[in-house]
Amino acid sequence: MANKLIVAPAPHVQTSQSTAHIMRDVVIALLPALVVSTIVFGVDVLRVTAISVAACVVFEFLIQKYVVRGPLTISNWSAVVTGVLLAFNLPASIPWWIVLIGAFVAIAIAKMTFGGLGKNPFNPALVGRVFLLVAYPVQMTTWPMPVSGGAFDALSGATPLAAVKHGAVGPDVLGVQDLLLGNMPGSLGEVAALALLVGFVYLLWRRVITWHIPVTILVTMALFAFFVALGKGGMQTPALLWQLPLFHVLAGGAILGSVFMATDYSTSPMTVRGGVIFGIGIGVITMLIRLWGAYPEGMSFAILLMNACVPLINKYVKPKRFGVK
Repeated sequence: MANKLIVAPAPHVQTSQSTAHIMRDVVIALLPALVVSTIVFGVDVLRVTAISVAACVVFEFLIQKYVVRGPLTISNWSAVVTGVLLAFNLPASIPWWIVLIGAFVAIAIAKMTFGGLGKNPFNPALVGRVFLLVAYPVQMTTWPMPVSGGAFDALSGATPLAAVKHGAVGPDVLGVQDLLLGNMPGSLGEVAALALLVGFVYLLWRRVITWHIPVTILVTMALFAFFVALGKGGMQTPALLWQLPLFHVLAGGAILGSVFMATDYSTSPMTVRGGVIFGIGIGVITMLIRLWGAYPEGMSFAILLMNACVPLINKYVKPKRFGVK
């Protein structure tokens, strides 16, 4: 008798929604941030996003048609999501050919090498971003100023995280309103905290993701920053106790990474408890890199490191078998 039990790779999602529906919801959730970023940096945002999305779709099509020779899956929108997320991790001024290289690494190496959607152990967009950061550090850290100028002109093109890390300004100088609305230098997805939160609410409403991983990451980062502020004399300057945690939650890629990349089905744990462990790990590693590492931002590295730990988390954090008390 033939074996009827087939174990398929993640994501293991039982729902009436198709992969295409889920991916389209993710794209819709990212649209508010795309609009805000376009207002802040101009039409270059649309140029980078269009090149990234088109390149990801074309590379996946060519690899499936001529290399893998399997069924075409570009209609499931996963390549589009990878393209948008990769673009959101890039500066608006980046040359077009670097975007193409990042898209190739994300699709050909980080995704299709492992068998495509659901089989990749690492988030493809983040692999593309980290590769570009290592290979082209100057272009990846050259940030255009907002079209409208504004309060962040004093940063001289540095992101808020870089400015605070290097002591140019304090977290109290960078107002919450500016961090929420995004009138500052940074990557496409760094400058629209409020718009990203709108997308988070939409994904929760559509039940595409749950709140456990994003909230765990952000709460962990806030608590870490709170205790660091406490150690820096927060009792003498009480404002620092809320300014530093709020700054680290709103600045950089904290919201983009925690909501849109750490929640990737195939690279995150299968259980709620596993997701909490996963989120705590990302939050701690991010803050360690931000405060004491060489880079001002650590979210990408933290997610990729914890992606590598997901098989171990899934092995030791399992739901109870049916019928077991």
